[in-house]
Amino acid sequence: MEPVVGIFRSRADAESAVQRLNAIGVPRNNVGVLIPGVGEEREKGIPVTDAEPPGIGKALGAAVGGALGVAGGASTGAALASLIVPGVGPVIALGLIGAALLGAGGAAAGGVVGESLEENLSDGLPRDQLYIYEDALRLGRSVVVAFGEDLASAERIGNVLSQSGAESVDAAEDAWWLGLRNAEAEHYESLGGNFASDEENYRKGFAAALYPTRRGKSYAETQQHLKETYGKVEGEAAFRHGYERGQDYQRKALERVKV
Repeated sequence: MEPVVGIFRSRADAESAVQRLNAIGVPRNNVGVLIPGVGEEREKGIPVTDAEPPGIGKALGAAVGGALGVAGGASTGAALASLIVPGVGPVIALGLIGAALLGAGGAAAGGVVGESLEENLSDGLPRDQLYIYEDALRLGRSVVVAFGEDLASAERIGNVLSQSGAESVDAAEDAWWLGLRNAEAEHYESLGGNFASDEENYRKGFAAALYPTRRGKSYAETQQHLKETYGKVEGEAAFRHGYERGQDYQRKALERVKV
C-alpha cells in the first residue's frame, strides 16, 4: 500500500477530490480526510474525544469504532468523529484512515474493517510529516490521505489530488519552514552558529523532534533512536539545536491551543 497526501484550502475541495478518487475506483476504505472542526459538530451528536499526544489512545479508538457505521461520512462512505487534538483544536476525521493517522487505528480498524487494513495502516501511515498536517488544520485547511495498491495506483491518486487543487505535503512543509526560518536563523546565530551553512541539519533536527513518538522527550531520551535513524547527522551540533527548538515549538503549540 502506497500513501498519498494532499492538502486543500477548503473542505469542499477535499470532498470533491474524494469523490473523484471514488470515481476512478479507489476503495472508500482506502481514503481518509481530516477537517478543522467547529463547535456545531458537538450539537450534531458526533462523538467527541480528547486526544493525548503523541496518539489518541484506546479511548479514542473505541469512540471511533463506535462511530463507524453510525454517523454518515459524506463522500468517504465511512464514519466521522470529532476529535480534540492538543495543539490543534477540534478536528473532524472522516473514514478510518483519518482517525488512524492521529493514532486511533487499532480498536477501530480491528472492529470494523478487519485485520488486513489494520496491518496496512500500521505499516504505511504517513506520520513522518504529521506536524505539517497539524499546521494545515490550524490554518483551516483540510487533509486527504489515500492509499494506492501499488506505485502506479498511487501515481493516479496523486494526479487526481493535484488536479483537484491539492498542495503537496512537501510544498506545504517548505512554506511552513519559510514562516519559521528567520526566527530560527536569529536564534541559532545568537548561539554562535552559522545558519547559512548549518540550516539543512538544523531543520532535520527540528523536524525530528516533531515525530509523534519523540514529542515531549529530551534529546538524551531519544538519542539512540535518532542515531539509528539519521546516522552521523545526529552528532552535529546544528541537529541537536534544531531538535531542542522543535521541542520548544511543540510546547508552544500546546500552550497556544488550549483544549
